[in-house]
Amino acid sequence: MKEAKVVCRQLDCGNPEAESIGPLVKDGRRRGFFLYSCSGHESFFRQCDIRGGPGYCFGAYYLHVICSESVRLVDGAGLCSGRVEVKSNQSWASVCEADFDRQDAEVVCGDVGCGAPAALQGGLYGGGEGQTWDKEFQCKGKESLLLDCDTSDRKHNTCLPGNAVGLTCSEPDDVRLVGGGSRCAGGVEWYDQGEWRTVGALSDVKAIAAVVCRQLGCGSTVSVPPGNATRGFGVICSGSESSLRECYRSYDLLAGLTVICSDLLVQPDISLTDSMGGVSRGHQGPEVFRGYSFTITCSTQPQYPGGSFLLTFTGSNRTQTQPAVNHSAAFLFPAADDSHQGTYRCVYDSYVFSHNFSSESELLSLTITGN
Repeated sequence: MKEAKVVCRQLDCGNPEAESIGPLVKDGRRRGFFLYSCSGHESFFRQCDIRGGPGYCFGAYYLHVICSESVRLVDGAGLCSGRVEVKSNQSWASVCEADFDRQDAEVVCGDVGCGAPAALQGGLYGGGEGQTWDKEFQCKGKESLLLDCDTSDRKHNTCLPGNAVGLTCSEPDDVRLVGGGSRCAGGVEWYDQGEWRTVGALSDVKAIAAVVCRQLGCGSTVSVPPGNATRGFGVICSGSESSLRECYRSYDLLAGLTVICSDLLVQPDISLTDSMGGVSRGHQGPEVFRGYSFTITCSTQPQYPGGSFLLTFTGSNRTQTQPAVNHSAAFLFPAADDSHQGTYRCVYDSYVFSHNFSSESELLSLTITGN
């Protein structure tokens, strides 16, 4: 996508909406090639590094790019952020903040191939140079392209300098792990050309797994079990990329890649109950009257069978452990006293996929009160 962004910029065609790779061989003949490496910020392709060519490439692929010709995000940190500009009379014009709202932002983020709007602010990515768009967008948020939105004449006469609207969109959620009982474990799939496709490995599987876990916000890689029987397109990653979109992709059919990440378990819940009416809610959290019984319950979503809960207490080094029964465990305290005042946390431990995993709840602060 970095190379694709430079191509679209040089051709004055906005941002890349999609990229794919096709074989160099056509009609039995191989095509000559150059191998480029771009940072994504270059104005022209000739400013990118040339890593190889001209010549003939065996088993390589050429880049196919689809650019957005109506809207682009410029001067941002990546593909999904920047100052909003629209094409007007074969030139690009900045959009005034007063002419743009959240629904317009939703359409632009989708138009440039990104996720939902995360930030919308005038001057966020510079005030803009040159002409300013003289219309006001009236998007409903459901349009797939900005050109599908209605426009009207601007309601105000001036657009203050420096108020060109800056937009940050979330990165598209185009990778998932399936079949592992968790969003952080399973077979790797990539959303491509309208459907989810299985991903295989053309390079070090650990490097690809590291990128997948990082992109999903699932921590680090724990293991890469043998791939499933499903065959998918191949991917090459160095391991430092922030998402699979930055890796090289081909359409070689390879065994599907399976990944298990460290944040496999969802966060457990912690709650306080009582059967004697001795619990009240104070300004600092729950309060229990001295001498009354109370129960701290640890629970988690039904991801995997078994496991155990460890209840930790910051008031001392005291801990208690119980097996998880129906995905929960109850810790009974018969009579509250000052030694029970402090902060509690549930830690859920489970042995899955031949590894030990754990996940911690939020803290529960408990105050002991009364005579």
